[in-house]
Amino acid sequence: MSVLSAIFVGLAMGLVFGLALEKSRVFEPGVIVGQMQLRNFTMLKVFLSAVATGLVVLAALNGFGMIKLAPKATLYAADIVGGLILGAGITLAGACPGTVLAQVGAGYRDAWVTLLGGVCGAMAFGYLEPTLKPWISGGPGKLTLDQMAGLPFWQVALVLAALLVALLVIMERWRPWRGELGRNVDGDTERTMPVGGGTRIAPQV
Repeated sequence: MSVLSAIFVGLAMGLVFGLALEKSRVFEPGVIVGQMQLRNFTMLKVFLSAVATGLVVLAALNGFGMIKLAPKATLYAADIVGGLILGAGITLAGACPGTVLAQVGAGYRDAWVTLLGGVCGAMAFGYLEPTLKPWISGGPGKLTLDQMAGLPFWQVALVLAALLVALLVIMERWRPWRGELGRNVDGDTERTMPVGGGTRIAPQV
């Protein structure tokens, strides 16, 4: 693939990703912080849906020999400590490296500060990586579930995707997405009107 083709593919993927974030409302700071506080599970459901979809696509592409997987090495310190630092930053900022761009596009002015902080953090890590490398390089190397199970990747991927779908069904019945995001998330605003001794819901005109 040429550089120009890679740029266009990246732009197309970014457009689809951004559209999905906006329509799912996962980019909203309240949704992100609510997930971290275990009050709103919209973010988890959307991301698990993406993982399940990705597993099915990768299973098909890898199973038919169209792609070869190249997993990164497992580094315990980098994965655990880095994940905790990233999670703390996401909770405090109400944004992550992907959602902050959607927030900028949606007009959140404070998202520019978060974006600037992320860029500065990435630059700082780039300069400090040689110093930090001895502390974050320990680990078992490339460690994947299919290798541990001794099975082809496509089989493990499809089983995991099925389990995730079952989990998502259970989560949706437990916490429906409309209840998590509110009645007016799709723009169909409502108001209550008195009827006799009670009330009824009527469309907002």
